[in-house]
Amino acid sequence: MQSREVTVRTGGRRGVYDLTDACAGFLDEIAEGNDGLMHVFVPHATAGVAVMELGAGSDEDLMEAVDRLLPRDDRWVHRHGPQGHGADHLVPLLASSSVSIPVLQGRMALGTWQSVALVDPNPEKTSRQVRLSFVPA
Repeated sequence: MQSREVTVRTGGRRGVYDLTDACAGFLDEIAEGNDGLMHVFVPHATAGVAVMELGAGSDEDLMEAVDRLLPRDDRWVHRHGPQGHGADHLVPLLASSSVSIPVLQGRMALGTWQSVALVDPNPEKTSRQVRLSFVPA
């Protein structure tokens, strides 16, 4: 297995961040045209990853759905940080902390409109770490 950590600069903005190019670049360097699995892991309690369409409004729809399902108010028992931060700690229930993607001939076997995305609702963080790993077949 080969692994690398990448930093995603969020600038303290909540949102969905495209990881697809970083994943593809990692595979270009280490997969050498091989088949296997790519694992994408976010080691944070208040963020997740998703495989989804990006750039056609789905990004905004996802964040709106997160806010609708997990309102940013003071109802949460987990209360450190700004109002609504407790909701951020439940995001991994909706966007897992990891995904595995098949790799065929050194490329992610994503569907036509699929991308790999970091889902980060937490405005307190200015950057996130993402662990990319490749396990050859």
